[in-house]
Amino acid sequence: MSEKKREICTIVSQESIGAGIYSMWIQTDKIAADAKPGQFVSLYTNDRSKILPRPISLCEIDRENGRLHLVYRVTGEGTGTDEFSRLKAGDTIPVLGPLGNGFSVEKAEGKNVFLMGGGIGVPPILELAKQMKCEKKQIVAGYRDCHTFLREEFEAAGTLYIATEDGSVGTKGNVMDAIRENGLNADIIYACGPTPMLRAIKNYAEENGIECYISLEERMACGIGACLACVCKSKEKDAHSNVHNKRICKDGPVFLSTEVEI
Repeated sequence: MSEKKREICTIVSQESIGAGIYSMWIQTDKIAADAKPGQFVSLYTNDRSKILPRPISLCEIDRENGRLHLVYRVTGEGTGTDEFSRLKAGDTIPVLGPLGNGFSVEKAEGKNVFLMGGGIGVPPILELAKQMKCEKKQIVAGYRDCHTFLREEFEAAGTLYIATEDGSVGTKGNVMDAIRENGLNADIIYACGPTPMLRAIKNYAEENGIECYISLEERMACGIGACLACVCKSKEKDAHSNVHNKRICKDGPVFLSTEVEI
């Protein structure tokens, strides 16, 4: 696991790329050097009444220039993300990272792969797609509507299939509907998104005997595994708490699907 660091990072650029979706590049030499696909960083607000940071997944990692690309959704006033969206190039922000574990990229070598993302779980799939060396790279992205953020970047990284809830782009429905409609298959699956989507993917993978890695989304507090605020049920006992759970921020967010119950 990468060694976490806290830095005062500089905003390189920030723009709106969809309905409430923002794209931010930050300069963070030390964190970017160790970051891996599937990990996240915690951003601190300037609101002194908010002690805890907000976790945001890594969308892209530019090690050469010491930069990270974060794509996030503004979740409401006073949530932290609203403050982040008002930051401009040259502003600074305290960042802790890289946090959590990442995807096992090497396990995909020579295989037919599904890279599946839904909603705000779409961005973490991009760096994974860029780094992955596999036989067949199938990216399946699920959106609410026609605001298919990062579409061009995904098309450059692999073969992209899109599902939208309203049917405005690609398959009408979810990522599993896109798989069925296009007659797709895979030897290994990597997925990130809301729990109902991951539950469906987990069931599909286990029914078909497919190795599957899922990145869980959950409200986090400390981000380092100390507070036990973000836990999920696990098959085995956790050595830290001696109960059947895993700490998503510390043991995850990426898990082998058979390790956890969702």
